[in-house]
Amino acid sequence: MWYVALLAVAVFVLVFIDRPAMMLKFEEGKLVQQKGNIPRGFLIGCKDIAQKQPFSGKIKVYKTRFTTKLVFSKTVPGKVKQRIHNVFPHNGGSRKRGKRA
Repeated sequence: MWYVALLAVAVFVLVFIDRPAMMLKFEEGKLVQQKGNIPRGFLIGCKDIAQKQPFSGKIKVYKTRFTTKLVFSKTVPGKVKQRIHNVFPHNGGSRKRGKRA
């Protein structure tokens, strides 16, 4: 019976624990925390954006098998979100496409 409880705990950890591939935390335009393997160009771009338009908040990057998703905290302004999306290197164009006629 103890293995059922252990299995329940394992499922809980896998489903409910927040595990982003990358995380950046900004406070008043300064990068105060970073986690994960962040591409150099993306990091530099985010720092430049934060310097020009200071903001506070978190940017999390989640990777699944087929997509990469950016998630922003509510305190990040919409214009800043769009600029960060523009410098993000993984645009989801990984699908193979045939030639157009």
